[in-house]
Amino acid sequence: MARRKITYRKRHQNRFSMFLVSLVVVMVLAVVTYKSIELNAKKEVYATKEEQLQALIKEEEARGEEIAEYRKYTQTKKYAEEVAKDKLGLVYEDEIILKEK
Repeated sequence: MARRKITYRKRHQNRFSMFLVSLVVVMVLAVVTYKSIELNAKKEVYATKEEQLQALIKEEEARGEEIAEYRKYTQTKKYAEEVAKDKLGLVYEDEIILKEK
């Protein structure tokens, strides 16, 4: 009878140990699944932010090109003439100015 009690205890301990190990494994799987879902959500948020930032970069590059073109334009003689006419009111000697009444 002593042997039967020991074997019963061992079986009971083995089953309980297996239950605890299984419980821990299930809990780890649950945590990993939850964190995986969280990470996927963050990944989507970061992907949309990246798309927005890429769009901003393209806009700023286009703006930079416009500024470079304007800089080239401001160094031309035509620009100097326009500024002289508009802001300083200068005209060529043979130019006729028509004013509205």
